[in-house]
Amino acid sequence: IPDGQVIVDVAKGIEADTLMTMSEVIRSELEKEDGKTRVPRDVKIVALSGPTHAEEVATDLPTTIVSACGDMATAEMIQDVFMGTPDNRTCLRVYTNTDVKGVELCGALKNIIALAAGVSTGLGYGDNARAALITRGLAEIVRLGMKMGCIEQTFYGLAGVGDLIVTATSRHSRN
Repeated sequence: IPDGQVIVDVAKGIEADTLMTMSEVIRSELEKEDGKTRVPRDVKIVALSGPTHAEEVATDLPTTIVSACGDMATAEMIQDVFMGTPDNRTCLRVYTNTDVKGVELCGALKNIIALAAGVSTGLGYGDNARAALITRGLAEIVRLGMKMGCIEQTFYGLAGVGDLIVTATSRHSRN
């Protein structure tokens, strides 16, 4: 990987043993070369996350997503790449955020809440229970994120509540 490379991370999750987000795992691995720790090479890692189902993106349905990077210029560059040119726009509207950890926590933790909502629905508990699970689940995600130094507003945006809603309610969701 050349110096100055931009890597777009679309994986969602938290590594069990280290509790690192996926971009942190990527950064950690990039710092190793032949099993030895080396100095990082100005590689920019952008987390791309938000309320998107591939089935809808593939058919050009309007979709929003978040480009998150500590370096706003890099987040904006990825925003431009995924949105296209003014003469040739894609179906994606990309927003930017510098709260990478917050965006990544949203993408990982919303799956837990969505899974619980799916179980609740499978048990026949109805919309009231699902709404309660989603709402209280978001509150717990925000609390954890705040303790981890994230920006609270991130959780109330597309990467947080937006992704939680689509994952917990969509027929496309695996949860």
